[in-house]
Amino acid sequence: MGLWQADHVTGSASDPGDRFRDRRERKYGYDFIDEVLVRCPRCDGCAVVLAHPGPLEDGEAASTGVMNFRRRLRCRECGYFKDEMVGSAVVGGPVDPFFQRPVWLQTSCCGHVLWAYNVRHLDLLEAYVAAKLRERGDLVACAPASLVERLPTWLKTAKNRAEVLRTIGRLRSALPADG
Repeated sequence: MGLWQADHVTGSASDPGDRFRDRRERKYGYDFIDEVLVRCPRCDGCAVVLAHPGPLEDGEAASTGVMNFRRRLRCRECGYFKDEMVGSAVVGGPVDPFFQRPVWLQTSCCGHVLWAYNVRHLDLLEAYVAAKLRERGDLVACAPASLVERLPTWLKTAKNRAEVLRTIGRLRSALPADG
């Protein structure tokens, strides 16, 4: 199973009575950086940052003990692409962890910025916010807090539920038609 599971007690994730179970398995949001939707540096359209599709070149294969991420930023609208090798990825904000481009899925909500790296990240936020019952999994000794435990209070507060869900709907409508 993954970080989260939305158990549908009645209907869809936005219906009353739904349950969200945090399995506490994933940490920090690294599970969402395999595909990050960003603003294209050339046309400002929706571009994507993915793992580079090609094999490593000779110089890249020799690691110095640092984790290397080989990524490609690609825009379908204007054809722009850029390859990058980075030694670390900083997650946790509305910029892509590799190219430092603003994420595509971000907008103002309740006086803050609501953002997501991709559709799966947006699905997680929606399932969590929509759930009337939020359950935590068993606490594992020395394990860091799960991603949903780290969500800001304003996003988790029931009084903001309707506005956050409306904002998530607006973000979904901003997704490109092809995916």
